[in-house]
Amino acid sequence: MSAQPERLWNLRPMHEAHLPLVLDIEQRAYPFPWTEGIFRDCLKVGYSAWVVTSPADEVLAYALMSMAVGEAHILNLCVEPAYHQQGLGRFLLTHLQRLARGAGMDLMLLEVRKSNGAAIALYLGMGFRKLGVRKGYYPAHQGSEDALLLGFNLRPPAAPVK
Repeated sequence: MSAQPERLWNLRPMHEAHLPLVLDIEQRAYPFPWTEGIFRDCLKVGYSAWVVTSPADEVLAYALMSMAVGEAHILNLCVEPAYHQQGLGRFLLTHLQRLARGAGMDLMLLEVRKSNGAAIALYLGMGFRKLGVRKGYYPAHQGSEDALLLGFNLRPPAAPVK
């Protein structure tokens, strides 16, 4: 698979028809992937769910986000492993930030495995800050793995009053 220039990527709402391709990526990308039922439940309750596709309608990346009470929570953001390091994660994350701001959210949160250095670098590089650690958050082959809780302020700080 070759790199796709951003102008050729299509950003679309995720639908049930995308699930076979999304599940294929999910199972290859994660040692403990989400199930089809989890994805269906997220679509059913109306979470913000997106896919990035190639001109040939190949799913290259996807993301799901909940929004409530001023907080946007990225539940899952995944890039097809063959397309890592090509800007898809940044492209999709920028879209989610724009959506959350437009919906009036103040804060964006996410959890990431402590061992996922590439994702941590992406998030920190885009302005996320470490808020804490969720002990034993993720399943692991030897028990569990901690998650970093990261946050991004969607509202710029207010100007000082003079």
